Amino acid sequence: MDKSKIRKLTKGYEILFILIISVSLLSGVNYATAQTNSTNQSITQSNNASISSDFVSSNGTLSLSNSTFPLQRENANYYDNVSGYLVFPENSSSVESSIAGTKLPAVIMIHEWWGLNDNIKNMADELAKEGYVVLAIDLYKGQVATSPDQAMELVNLARENQNESLSNLKAAVGYLKTLDNVNASKIAAIGWCFGGGQALQLALNSNNDSQLAATILYYGNLVTDQEQLSKITGPVLGIFGDQDQSIPTTDVQKFEDALNANNITNEIYVYEGVGHAFANPTGASFAPHELKDAWQKTLEFLNKNLKDN
Repeated sequence: MDKSKIRKLTKGYEILFILIISVSLLSGVNYATAQTNSTNQSITQSNNASISSDFVSSNGTLSLSNSTFPLQRENANYYDNVSGYLVFPENSSSVESSIAGTKLPAVIMIHEWWGLNDNIKNMADELAKEGYVVLAIDLYKGQVATSPDQAMELVNLARENQNESLSNLKAAVGYLKTLDNVNASKIAAIGWCFGGGQALQLALNSNNDSQLAATILYYGNLVTDQEQLSKITGPVLGIFGDQDQSIPTTDVQKFEDALNANNITNEIYVYEGVGHAFANPTGASFAPHELKDAWQKTLEFLNKNLKDN
């Protein structure tokens, strides 16, 4: 099997790169996606300045979906006394290409170190508009950090009590399976930063009752041990930045290599010139062009693994 490495464009290929971009733009093909084989896509992408950033409002709210489907929003008590943010298309039969009464795929959304804040709820809304039932879970039991010091305190507490965090995450999977509008065999997890690491932990520690159909992590803490990663049963999408000081590209490469060695279907993308938390519109590292591209890859990955089969 072809084990491709994360590729960086070097100066000697600038002319070829320009030609490839020109041909891709003319043909309508996304030049950023390099298909290598059925189990791996691995690239490094530069900033695409042609992508507009008008999807970002002045208060940091994102409008990533073109859908106008009305949404139903609820506070869902899914674990002990913990409530998450549940959102889904108001009338499942109105979702494009769906049949009345058809159950929808679902996604567990896991917050950054800040907690279940408005930014995460906004992302849950945007994903729900695409025809998903989304449960944004809460690993902080109602607390939302307002400063880095508080965020660090909360994230350390959650990590020190990883068994409790895993019980929370598994309960979220179980809760979604009980919903009448959810396809219990099509549940994925997505997380950013701390949440990305937790999404990976859920994939590594799932049992028959909490098994995931797919896992998505945006610059989350990685596990690179091949034996540990062999426990993953579904495809993996990883989104990273090459300037991330907490998750070096060497670790990303080891992660990809270990997934490939286990024949785990994966797509790994590393964006040039961006650092940690580049997808957060309220942070100093926000990179709107890269976020827009990464979100499109996220939707394609979810559609392929939760809707198309």
